[in-house]
Amino acid sequence: MTEQLRQSAEDREFLSELHAQIGGRLAQQGHRYTSGRRKLVEVLVLSGQPMILPDIVEADPKLAQSSAYRNLDVLVRCGVIRRINVGGDHTYFELAEPLLGHHHHLICLSCGSIEDVQFDSEIEHLVDKSLNEISARTGFTPTTHSLDLHGHCADC
Repeated sequence: MTEQLRQSAEDREFLSELHAQIGGRLAQQGHRYTSGRRKLVEVLVLSGQPMILPDIVEADPKLAQSSAYRNLDVLVRCGVIRRINVGGDHTYFELAEPLLGHHHHLICLSCGSIEDVQFDSEIEHLVDKSLNEISARTGFTPTTHSLDLHGHCADC
């Protein structure tokens, strides 16, 4: 994993800024940004996709599953990591939207795999506009949205 983090100065700068942002967010909520939490964030960044807990632990053998789960819980409560429940025993984790950027998911109902998808700006604008219109009619005040498509992946 350490070799992967040494890829480029741009990658190192990105990680440094990300760690600073996360450290600040945790501090505001009375938590420390421990080495275990940093490792979890780095594993998720390097994977580039949502991961289940066993895959997170496998990606960095220094992470103990029990402490990884406790740290993931703190990071979820602080808005650093997002938990994605896809049904059954499949729960994925990824960096939260303010850190990762806005996107949606394709979720396989058979194997539980999850894939990130991004709409082009025109389609995202139409989705936002439609959701805002629905919200206005019902008196609902939206703060964000997520769109998860459930179905079956090509492998299933």
